[in-house]
Amino acid sequence: MKIIPNSRRCHYAARAGIFLVMVALIAGMVGCTGGGYLTLTIDSTEGGSVTVPGEGTFSYFAPQCCPSAQLVAEADEGYCFVEWTGDRDLPDNVYAAITWIMIGHDCSITAHFGCECTPPIVAAGGFHTVGLRDSGKVVALGRNDDGQCNVGGWRGITQVAADYHHTVGLKSDGTVVAVGWNNWGQCDVGDWTGINQTAAGYGLTVGLKSNRTVAAVGDNEYGQCNVGNWTDINQVAAGGIHTAGLKSNNTAIAVGDNEYGQCDVGNWTDIIQVAAGDTHTVGLKSDGTVVAVGYNEYEQCDVGNWTGINQVAAGGIHTVGLKSDGTVVAVGDNVCGQCDVGDWVLIS
Repeated sequence: MKIIPNSRRCHYAARAGIFLVMVALIAGMVGCTGGGYLTLTIDSTEGGSVTVPGEGTFSYFAPQCCPSAQLVAEADEGYCFVEWTGDRDLPDNVYAAITWIMIGHDCSITAHFGCECTPPIVAAGGFHTVGLRDSGKVVALGRNDDGQCNVGGWRGITQVAADYHHTVGLKSDGTVVAVGWNNWGQCDVGDWTGINQTAAGYGLTVGLKSNRTVAAVGDNEYGQCNVGNWTDINQVAAGGIHTAGLKSNNTAIAVGDNEYGQCDVGNWTDIIQVAAGDTHTVGLKSDGTVVAVGYNEYEQCDVGNWTGINQVAAGGIHTVGLKSDGTVVAVGDNVCGQCDVGDWVLIS
């Protein structure tokens, strides 16, 4: 006998069908398998451990979809938590030591720790800006046509430097890494050891050695690499085609092209850090104020009203300052967004 359902039954059946389709679509969107048990395998690198829920393989009942778990990573003394990595599902915030993870598959995650927590640092390239977090991880934004922003895999970095087309990182063991354009050999720093500080100029990389002498590789057309006789140097900076140095008596020196007066730093006193841009040089004074000389068409030298500055960086035609509260300020050309640092807070 043929049975014809009434209209109300059809209405309920249609609504139930739509509900089941929506559930299926939602489950598909979040990537959950649902049903039975899912496993989460947790591990950590040297320098810390995962205390909640612990380390090893854990099973979670998934009657429908996506059980969740809290994660707590604790660093050992002298180390910092860096990030979580995984093969499939990731925590809500991969840079937070305390976070949650939604488990949609059998998956594995690892807590990464970095040795020797570092103070936050900024570096300004020609059209990109680089930031070093206190965990030793590096971030970058701006132009990346030569791979100068490809720093996401760097670990254990204690200092960064940047120029138009390359970025340099100093590791905690005194060795150096670099990415980007290498036409003049400016990235050929793989054999450097015993380096305390680095600087990146246009086609130029400079390294300050532990004995306070200076090494340089790259373009030397204007004598910007002529630093072999420098001694008693506390810090170096590399510009477009000039190099600056800070001496232990808090005065500054510079060599290379001086067309716009970017090397006219001989009368500076009470300087605690120098930075060199394409054609300008910046000095941070001990009272947290800033001075600058050189080319100023894009107002990259207009730093006279800055106060409370802990560190400065000079890009091609922009200048960046790190304030004592971990926020960042910048002036100069912004064609590639290199001054869009108003929401950066480099103390995590």
